[in-house]
Amino acid sequence: MRTREMVKTGMVGVLMALIATPAFARTVEFKEAGAALWVFVAIGAVIILLQLIPAAILFFSFIGTTVSMGLKKERVEEEVVVTGMEPVPVKK
Repeated sequence: MRTREMVKTGMVGVLMALIATPAFARTVEFKEAGAALWVFVAIGAVIILLQLIPAAILFFSFIGTTVSMGLKKERVEEEVVVTGMEPVPVKK
């Protein structure tokens, strides 16, 4: 069983090495590219650039939080006491 798995793994490796030969490699020429390729590239570029908006929001939010924590001075806040609400005893 173990030998059979090793033979399978070896065969897959050899087949992949044969398929990935430089004979199948070629350069990409955009002369023959159709309009669909250019539309696909343009839409992809727009989608990638749209990701910069939330990235910028998160980045500047982080910078603002860090700066405000670094420059924060010790403030003494007054306690606010709400009156008029007192516990009432319940009679049975």
